[in-house]
Amino acid sequence: MIISRTPFRISFVGGGTDLQSFYNEEGGAVISTAINKYVYITVKKQNDLHPHRIRISYSTTENVEKVTDIKHPIVREVLGYLGVNHPIEITSIADIPARTGLGSSSTFTVGLLNAIHALNGEHVSSKKLAEEACYIEIEKLGRPIGKQDQYAAAFGGMNSMIFNPDESVSVSPIICKEEIRKKLFGNLLSFYTGITRDTNEILREQINNKNTNHNSLRELKKMVTDFKNTIENGQNIDHLGEILHQSWMKKRQLTQNITNTKIDGYYENARKAGAIGGKLLGAGGGGFLLIYADKHKHAAIRESLKDLIELNFDYESEGSKIIYIA
Repeated sequence: MIISRTPFRISFVGGGTDLQSFYNEEGGAVISTAINKYVYITVKKQNDLHPHRIRISYSTTENVEKVTDIKHPIVREVLGYLGVNHPIEITSIADIPARTGLGSSSTFTVGLLNAIHALNGEHVSSKKLAEEACYIEIEKLGRPIGKQDQYAAAFGGMNSMIFNPDESVSVSPIICKEEIRKKLFGNLLSFYTGITRDTNEILREQINNKNTNHNSLRELKKMVTDFKNTIENGQNIDHLGEILHQSWMKKRQLTQNITNTKIDGYYENARKAGAIGGKLLGAGGGGFLLIYADKHKHAAIRESLKDLIELNFDYESEGSKIIYIA
């Protein structure tokens, strides 16, 4: 039996520039961080006593005889890609619901790849896990998504990622004093809007609007440098909140479905209560609302968003890892 643990992520700035339609022309850039919320995946070889060769448990349970019969698209493609032909049981448990903007699909893919490799007696690098996850989701499944989530889940930590036109990706850790990182995370709040959404539809619309969105994406890319310099310099940490606000104002122009009147209302309530900035996490349309504010404003912001569920989280330095082998 193997158990992998893979972190969810929060994307700060640059989201959208990691889509192939943009980085193939100008290169993309994103800053994101792993957080201490996880997907746990258990994989175990089965013996002949079990009535079905393959058993998969997630929000539903599948019992099938062949890999090609699996309905879960990621599990089916991962097992096929890695050539699994022995009886197997796979179970997944997550701290966060899917379709909420924290990269759940890619986190699951990275964690499953890591677990199956370990079951096969293979240790693979973070880079290879991320590359394989991108191949499964983007190439095999044809999903209109970017690359940042796979790399965030595989590498962990807080990183600056560069997406090059030749398809290569450079991942560099953000170098800052521990006290600055703790202050950043201490000033962050996150609330679940209760709205789940189909990321693929939002991203397809964004890709279709690529000609009109190009200037906005350029501006979002520039904010990555500003965010990186601010946190590494550590002189005016509250400027990060201003960058998040500028980024959200720019990103909401990419498609009609990124926000709605309810989400806008939540954000304005938080701003009136003292938030410097914030954004919806992920492609938009729902999920988690990230807020940046001085800690002494947190009580007022929580009161202004009392109808929402708060997510308590912290920094995670490690990416996907194997936590149990038996």
